[in-house]
Amino acid sequence: MKKPVPDIKNIFKGSYLYIIGDVTLMTDKTKFIFITGGVCSSLGKGISTASLGILLEGHGYKISILKMDPYLNIDPGTMSPYQHGEVYVTEDGAETDLDLGYYERFTNSELTRKNSVSTGQIYLSVIERERRGDYLGRTVQVIPHITNEIKKRIFDVSKSGDLDFVLVEIGGTVGDIESVPFLEAIRQMRMDLGKNNVLFVHLTLVPAITVAGEHKTKPTQHSVKELMQTGILPDILLCRSSRPLDDEMKAKIALFCNVEDGNVISALDSDSIYDIPMMLHGFKYDDIVLEHFNKPKRELDISEWLEFVDHHNNPEKDVTIGIVGKYVSLQDAYKSIYEALIHGAAYNRARLKLVKIDPEELEGCDGSIDKVFSGVDGVLVPGGFGSRGIEGKIKAIEYARINNIPFFGICLGLHTAVIEFARNVCGLEDANSTEFNPECKNPVISLMEDQKIVQDKGASMRLGAFACKLLSGSGIADIYQKQLIHERHRHRYEFTSRYKKIFEDAGMVFGGINPDLDLVETLELPEHRWFYAVQFHPEFKSKPTAPHPLFKTFITASVLK
Repeated sequence: MKKPVPDIKNIFKGSYLYIIGDVTLMTDKTKFIFITGGVCSSLGKGISTASLGILLEGHGYKISILKMDPYLNIDPGTMSPYQHGEVYVTEDGAETDLDLGYYERFTNSELTRKNSVSTGQIYLSVIERERRGDYLGRTVQVIPHITNEIKKRIFDVSKSGDLDFVLVEIGGTVGDIESVPFLEAIRQMRMDLGKNNVLFVHLTLVPAITVAGEHKTKPTQHSVKELMQTGILPDILLCRSSRPLDDEMKAKIALFCNVEDGNVISALDSDSIYDIPMMLHGFKYDDIVLEHFNKPKRELDISEWLEFVDHHNNPEKDVTIGIVGKYVSLQDAYKSIYEALIHGAAYNRARLKLVKIDPEELEGCDGSIDKVFSGVDGVLVPGGFGSRGIEGKIKAIEYARINNIPFFGICLGLHTAVIEFARNVCGLEDANSTEFNPECKNPVISLMEDQKIVQDKGASMRLGAFACKLLSGSGIADIYQKQLIHERHRHRYEFTSRYKKIFEDAGMVFGGINPDLDLVETLELPEHRWFYAVQFHPEFKSKPTAPHPLFKTFITASVLK
């Protein structure tokens, strides 16, 4: 690895030229912050990374955030929700880790497929180059070829805009064998760029023994020791704990972990993830980061965020939403939907209560369905795949339609709403989707034409943002206050267009159509209090400071029920 040398051509002021294997890269003013985690998983690296992002933006800096996952999958698109939780889709159609959802919701960063990297992507790229003969007969090794590819991906993000900071979350836990190449790559970056351009943050756990109530620092000490064995000495320790660490405890951790006293920060358990940015700011996390890079501490301005937090923490009314989905037992499976509902509730100054309903339990329930939906102000059927629980979802939609309860269907929720309406209103008793019954006589939902030749499952769906033209005078156009929108998709099946007139004659309005392929994107029932279903995933574009209009109006209608 060559040391950085001044760019003699001076193409970019203050920039340096880096030679990495066969790749020439240019970097300039961008500073790099690497966040690792230790002791155990699920400590909140994604939330703490996103929180630092919003604080840096609040000081007037431009940032981007990159997630590096150590699994061998190319992306999480083919993983079960039980394995990985929600698959988050970016504007350009990348299927990514749900942490990218936190990054986009908390910050103003516009993320793309460049912001999500996995071990599978890294090895695939290197092996493909080796097969092309790009390495000119050399032995291909983890060092330097894999680590160089990792660094290239990081620099690719830094070159994507005039960025002040690139935050990189390293997935997994220090000590996992899968993450070793990533740790080696970021260790090299510290050597290449120098301490003034690279910062290491390590999130760890300081547990409290319940009986004595005493915090124990040994897990943190061992975690830092494990990290130091890779050649990385953290600059900042974020210590997850149930209550603030006192000065004596911080001094002890600093001494044994070779970190400055002031750089040991309490990362307290919080009832709301939305309180975490200001909690970390209170412990001067952002100030310490800016001091490390000798950056000016401009006045923090996150006023819109604080307004949202105030609305969220001080509701004036209550709203109960029933979520009818087959993964309701898993909190992370519908993460973006839950967050978007919170955004809509805060906008309406409402306290949100979620009732999670397993659709399979509805399938054998007849007279008792009133009891299931007792007290529910609105019903939401989220996306998904497969036939399990479909008949229960159809029952839930029929109940919401007949009883004039606000209903919101997303992706598969649109499919099941179409099937329910076809059977119970249009008189197509055997109506179904070819996904669930390929031999049905009335396939009101069918596989898209371009999907019929698809063999590979990974990254082969209709993914990313597509245009949708809204019908003038429709309810959906009134909600958006626009005639053309772009929303993110993740699906293979669509409404079968030849049934369109039958549905329209029965009272359904298709207010949103894709102008390129003439595909149905939205449906609504004008006579209903609030009945909308969409083929796309609006939850991916909702933010605390900018709630998605569909979620805002869904909660508004539910509150007024």
